[in-house]
Amino acid sequence: MFEIVFLGTSASAPSVHRGLSAQVVLYNEHRFLIDCGEGTQRQVLKSGLGFKRLDKILITHGHLDHILGLGGLISTFSRWEAIEHVEIYAGPWALERVKDLLLGVVLRGERTTLRIDFIPLEPGILMEDNKFQLRVFPVSHRGPDCYGFSFEEKPHRPFLVDKAEALGVPAGPERSQLVRGNSITLKDGRIVTPDQVLGEPIPGAKLVFVGDAGRTDNLVHEVEGADLLVIEATYLEIEADVARQFGHLTAAQAARLAAEANVRQLCLTHISRRYHAGAVLAEAQAIFPNTCVANDFDHFKVSRR
Repeated sequence: MFEIVFLGTSASAPSVHRGLSAQVVLYNEHRFLIDCGEGTQRQVLKSGLGFKRLDKILITHGHLDHILGLGGLISTFSRWEAIEHVEIYAGPWALERVKDLLLGVVLRGERTTLRIDFIPLEPGILMEDNKFQLRVFPVSHRGPDCYGFSFEEKPHRPFLVDKAEALGVPAGPERSQLVRGNSITLKDGRIVTPDQVLGEPIPGAKLVFVGDAGRTDNLVHEVEGADLLVIEATYLEIEADVARQFGHLTAAQAARLAAEANVRQLCLTHISRRYHAGAVLAEAQAIFPNTCVANDFDHFKVSRR
């Protein structure tokens, strides 16, 4: 199961009720901050998450409303020594802007024990263990090196206790070995293979995050079957021409993508101050009923179907 906590859900500029783009994805011991708009560190504190283990920062693209909060956050980390090591992932163009902000302004002339690794993104698997993988894919928006992120639990095969008992597999280490995919030899010399005691693979949960985007036709495959798709909805259809001009999506476009890609739930963010959230929701739900509009500090749990 993944969790996502929204810290900022406004587009371009903050509003009274919405901060700038930022959200945290949690999975087991991992915490990933996706984007870091102005004021993010205060939102982290207000959310109750705190700074502990917030050492992986994923940047969708280099526009200022998605990176300016890094200045304050890294300054706090360097002064409080709350975290010893931070990894910042972004496309090459965005990474240069982040370096200019942090090394040229925030930490210029400072002596700090904080270690920052600047890691360029490219499409493919970014991180993986035996339970999940984090995958990066390209997104079309204004400017180069824009990316989305797919958090995917790996399929697992349930252990069939009745079959294990029928074969005489004792409880304990032997069963653990079978769950790990290893064959075992029983005391009477019989060999038991994992296929004899494991069921059919069950898909894991899938959470897909897309920041700013100007088109959806290249995203269908990437978001296919997501249990939760989080994506921008900066405009309504009445201003579709403006959305195209600035490389953004309408709520209706996001909803059509969710329907085409067989998404289970759609969550809209990056909401413009020009619209009431109810209008954004109504436009999307007319096409894809299982839609919500994220608010700051909303907390979603994403489990498999």
